[in-house]
Amino acid sequence: MTTLPLVELHLHLEGTLEPDFIMRTAAKNGVSLPWESVEDLRSRYEFTDLQSFLDLYYTNLEVLREREDFRDMTDAYLRRAQQAGVRHAEVSVDVQVHTARGIPVEVVLGGIRDALDESEARYGISTVLLVAFVRNHPPEEAQELLDHLLRTGARIDGIGLDSTEVGYPPRLFAGVYETARRAGLRLVAHAGEEGPPEYVVEALDLLHVERVDHGNRSLEDDALVDRMVRERIPLTVCPLSNVRLRVVDRMALHPLPGMLARGLRVSVHSDDPAYFGGYIDANVDSIREELALTDDQLETLARNAVDSAFITDDRRRVLHAEIDEWAAQRGGPQSAN
Repeated sequence: MTTLPLVELHLHLEGTLEPDFIMRTAAKNGVSLPWESVEDLRSRYEFTDLQSFLDLYYTNLEVLREREDFRDMTDAYLRRAQQAGVRHAEVSVDVQVHTARGIPVEVVLGGIRDALDESEARYGISTVLLVAFVRNHPPEEAQELLDHLLRTGARIDGIGLDSTEVGYPPRLFAGVYETARRAGLRLVAHAGEEGPPEYVVEALDLLHVERVDHGNRSLEDDALVDRMVRERIPLTVCPLSNVRLRVVDRMALHPLPGMLARGLRVSVHSDDPAYFGGYIDANVDSIREELALTDDQLETLARNAVDSAFITDDRRRVLHAEIDEWAAQRGGPQSAN
């Protein structure tokens, strides 16, 4: 049977660094890391919360030094995404964590674009590039970076907001998002992963985001859920990530079935797959097995992702047609798109 065609909307490129890539690139660039081996590094991928993950994550980023490192990182993800059945990927990069290490913006984005520009020809995957601002850095720093990107004509499609959430509400970045909106960039933000539902409201009302990344805690506010259903606001949920970071204790307790039942435009993605136990196909396999989701529910998730993507109407029709083919092979309903 044809593999379910997938659209990835919540993927941090730096979160795709596999232990062997990290150790190999560290040796190439003469970077000293506190891990003795690939096995030693892999053994540390157990986290108690978001911050415990970020501590390891930022240490490993030290290996990325040259343009080719960013190209190779991105290409490795695209190659793996093709195996997972991904047809379109909207990937984000934390430029600030690299410029803080003295790596020029042009090196970071240049290497990533080198890979993205060949993605459709090599892997059949269309792409969108988002620059995510690190929310525990000053908003003024984010504004300065955005101004630089706009002034130099950097080839990016949108912006996001990620990293440590609690204590850094979306409202701090309202000015940055207004600049991006006026420049015609697409807008997303992490909200409601560890932060309260109020952060989701702020992301919608003050940042005017088009998608909410994570958003699990939206379920604590019935009025917010009703609004998100009514306005068809997309939620990009990352089940394996939620389990690894203890947002939920185990997959069987994940709220995804409830999100679907309430009519939320939810879709499934992999977040930082090298750290959280699997790429998007592993996430789909996990929710199929441990949440007992049906093929019809998986189809709904896949179509929600297509409808939430920053793509042309023509590309959207193509992707829906691929899902139609998958549905026809299994004898399920087909889209009217």
